[in-house]
Amino acid sequence: MTLAMMPGFGNDFETEALEGALPQGRNSPQKCAYGLYAEQLSGSPFTAPRATNERSWLYRIRPSVRHSGRFARTDVPLWKTAPDGDPDDLPLGQYRWNPLPLPTGDVDFIDGVRTMTSTGDARQHVGMTAGIYTMTSSMTDRVLINADAEMLIVPQQGEIEIFTEMGRMQIGPGQIAIVPRGMMAKYHLLDGAARGYLCENYGAKFTLPDRGPIGANCLANPRDFKTPVAAFEDSQSAHQLVIKWCGGFHVTELGHSPLDVVAWHGNYVPCCYDLSTFSPVGAIAFDHPDPSIFTVLTAPSETAGTANIDFVIFPPRWLVAENTFRPPWYHRNIMSEFMGLVTGQYDAKEEGFVPGGASLHNMMLPHGPDLDAFEKASNAELKPVKLTDTMAFMFETRFPQKVSRFAATTDRLQDDYIDCWGGLKKQFDGTPGAGS
Repeated sequence: MTLAMMPGFGNDFETEALEGALPQGRNSPQKCAYGLYAEQLSGSPFTAPRATNERSWLYRIRPSVRHSGRFARTDVPLWKTAPDGDPDDLPLGQYRWNPLPLPTGDVDFIDGVRTMTSTGDARQHVGMTAGIYTMTSSMTDRVLINADAEMLIVPQQGEIEIFTEMGRMQIGPGQIAIVPRGMMAKYHLLDGAARGYLCENYGAKFTLPDRGPIGANCLANPRDFKTPVAAFEDSQSAHQLVIKWCGGFHVTELGHSPLDVVAWHGNYVPCCYDLSTFSPVGAIAFDHPDPSIFTVLTAPSETAGTANIDFVIFPPRWLVAENTFRPPWYHRNIMSEFMGLVTGQYDAKEEGFVPGGASLHNMMLPHGPDLDAFEKASNAELKPVKLTDTMAFMFETRFPQKVSRFAATTDRLQDDYIDCWGGLKKQFDGTPGAGS
């Protein structure tokens, strides 16, 4: 099924699932069409500057207060929130994980999340988590609100539908979706079991990075982001609403589906994006730019240029630089990098880092190409080469990331990751031209 979508990023959209459901010229008429209730969903304080002020008006069958009741605590033990009170005290190091296995029983999106790293404090709206979801069942009568964070979802295996209260999005490997903080949604399987990556953003919302001297085009273009049109359920079947709030999970029982928004307008919206539409920019003479040149989205902090999170991809692209070591260079970084691989191989580590796996290079810890990648790149004929069959990405944050107890104790953790650099030998002997 191909869903109708609306193009643009940060636009003010309007949509209605029933003709005439959306008021015109006002937000809150005395009586709404179809007997709907008008309700505002605010993603920013009322007084936020116009450029960052986000809100949407929803016209729904029942107001959200009817989608709430007496809450009871529920346990989702492996979905953690920063500050994580139960981290494992791993020694300092670079870490890498094999893919998490798919569950054998029925596990939906909520119960399938495994937080790998976290940093900051959800209650202070600072920091993030990086995790992996696996799911084998759909949320047919269960709805999630994440009040702690905006969610960036990166599928690695299997297509899923995210049915938000503002419409439906369908994404698979090579695509991403953003679900705003506080938005109700169900997560459905479309073609069997699914696995992917989840970044929770506690801070300012994701936005597009400034292009600077690049100009008005390339990287992620706004028109390639798609926002769903209005869709609703008028269902009287029993539902469970689960809210993640300040790190705890709470549940209330409903006698209907809360996904009942018939029309809406505004700029606080979910969206999805096809990573193949990212237009990379790179070196056409020698060396290559910093990986920030591949930033798709950035969640800024209060310090300009120092992001709470950058979402960076390493897509298929041409390599043409002359007299250049073409893979990523060895480096240490004030930012902390959680990496994943959606498909194919990553040019700096062709072995050991596999689709569905992950790695963590924390603040100021050295990393770079493994021995095989170094030898191959150092001796390669420097003709134009196109990198194909690859899509790696990085959740990069200004804050050091703490490894969760699950990530520290799972048998997916590779004990020998550090050995990938063990064969890099001293080449210096004081002779000019040595190693060339």
